[in-house]
Amino acid sequence: MKKIVEKHSLAMRWFHWINFPVLFLMTWSGMLIYWGNDVYKIVIGGKVLFNFFPEGFYRFFNISHRLSEGMALHFLFMWFFFANGVLYVLYTIISGEWRELVPQKKSFKEAWLVVLHDLHIRKTAPPQNKYNAAQRIAYTSIIVMGFGSIITGLAIYKPVQLNWLCFICGGYHFARIIHFALTLGYVFFFLIHIFQVIMAGWKNFQSVITGFEVIDDKTLNELANEEHGRAN
Repeated sequence: MKKIVEKHSLAMRWFHWINFPVLFLMTWSGMLIYWGNDVYKIVIGGKVLFNFFPEGFYRFFNISHRLSEGMALHFLFMWFFFANGVLYVLYTIISGEWRELVPQKKSFKEAWLVVLHDLHIRKTAPPQNKYNAAQRIAYTSIIVMGFGSIITGLAIYKPVQLNWLCFICGGYHFARIIHFALTLGYVFFFLIHIFQVIMAGWKNFQSVITGFEVIDDKTLNELANEEHGRAN
């Protein structure tokens, strides 16, 4: 016998699917802006050993000479990114969802076990509720990263008008470095997230769209036993 179990609320799904294209557009437009002043590279003795984005990268993705377009898109969608993030955090606080998202003391230890399980090195995964330990850390980190992007973004957007914020961020150049590093962090998060979705299977992905998951009696019994074990 199978049973339909609610997994993700409508609000959580909206926040998730709105943030995905917005964050993509923010990253893309950020690359259009970065082309205008591509300064980050590893240089020793005046010789460039490593450049994050070689000229061929800009030509391949048609990024060159689109600085004004990138700035217009970036400054437009940053408000959607900001609003969606604020509403998401408020929702998790008001609804109590934060209890399922914030890492626990054991989360950092169990996260390694989750990784080993995803890589098929470990047979069993640690007991979990709605989200496993690795997801708790990842989803909380992305909220902190989003806050950091907004703060540093405003600092480099209005360094004179918001000079106090620019000062808190360590100055214009340091704020730009942090902003750039956070953007790379989003890319890595996205790649890892896609990998986890693939490893988790279609049922897990489907639940993020429909909001529910169809599980059988065996799975229900396993979940009940895990819940009973945690209660004891």
